[in-house]
Amino acid sequence: MSRLNGKRREAQEEGLKVKVAILGAGGIAHQMARTLSMMTKDDRYRDLVTPYAVASRSKERAQAFADTYGFPVSYGSYEELMEDPQVDLVYIATPHNFHASQACSCLRAGKNVLVEKSFTVNADQARQVIAVARRSNLLCAEAIWPRYMPSRTMLEKVIDSGRLGRIRTGSATLCGDNHRMARMSDPDLAGGALLDMGVYTLNFLDMAFGPKSPSRITTDGTFDENGLDEQSSTALFYEDGTMGLSTCSMVSNCDARASIWGSDGYLVCDGVNNIKTMSIYGKNHELVETLTIPEQLTGYEYEVASAANAILDGRCECPEMRHEDTIRIMELMDSIRGKWSMRYPFES
Repeated sequence: MSRLNGKRREAQEEGLKVKVAILGAGGIAHQMARTLSMMTKDDRYRDLVTPYAVASRSKERAQAFADTYGFPVSYGSYEELMEDPQVDLVYIATPHNFHASQACSCLRAGKNVLVEKSFTVNADQARQVIAVARRSNLLCAEAIWPRYMPSRTMLEKVIDSGRLGRIRTGSATLCGDNHRMARMSDPDLAGGALLDMGVYTLNFLDMAFGPKSPSRITTDGTFDENGLDEQSSTALFYEDGTMGLSTCSMVSNCDARASIWGSDGYLVCDGVNNIKTMSIYGKNHELVETLTIPEQLTGYEYEVASAANAILDGRCECPEMRHEDTIRIMELMDSIRGKWSMRYPFES
């Protein structure tokens, strides 16, 4: 087990910080590295976490990464990272298909994990990883950043206030012309738009409507020559009469907006996965109020801080993204892919 799990008092008394290591050195890893570097200079986080190590399958690449961001340690293999007793938290920043096995390996090596979305490829894998975490009494959390941001609390406050009336409908869209990225177009890497982009739109609707599963799903999409989903639209219908619309695409660009519609007005969010503003409209489409999201470092700091605090408190999950939340979203994406009869080669 990590040296700091459940030891907040000792950490405070001895000035110890949660040492974060990054597994993988791709694009999202650079985002996290920048975030960790900025956190060390911020009064809110400087005494909580510290960037410690990076691991890549290339020693040269890992060293260059560490030099760029000031990480004191680098490894040319993932196994070396897992063997280092100084590592408290591993941020897993590899393609989806590796998440389950790497998370389990880290947990079995006594490391807490923060796993980039989507958490795994399917719900069975998610259950297996979470089971290992619970047996190990270690933190295991999904790094789906909108769940941890202040914008989530703001969204919930608007909905709970009753200003929009009875909420019956929601819509979320996220697109990007990134199908040429190797991992997005490779079935063996669990590519496609759903696990990479649709996961955000589905999480938005889940946050807005509350933690519940739809009773009926209608969905379809277009698929590339490898059988991967290029774009899709999914309608979710719930027992209480609520309906959610989720659209994602890796072949088109869009405004990435999300909306919640109620009997007395509606809310429009600018940016479904990184909300910038929230605009509240009345029944006659008049703008009532615009809410601005607090200034942030990169947006990733909230998930890191939540994971670090959970480690110090000896918790196995983060309250913003509980294990049951992760499993529910994975089950939902499994159901959607099932409607398409889309499976990845390694799932056969």
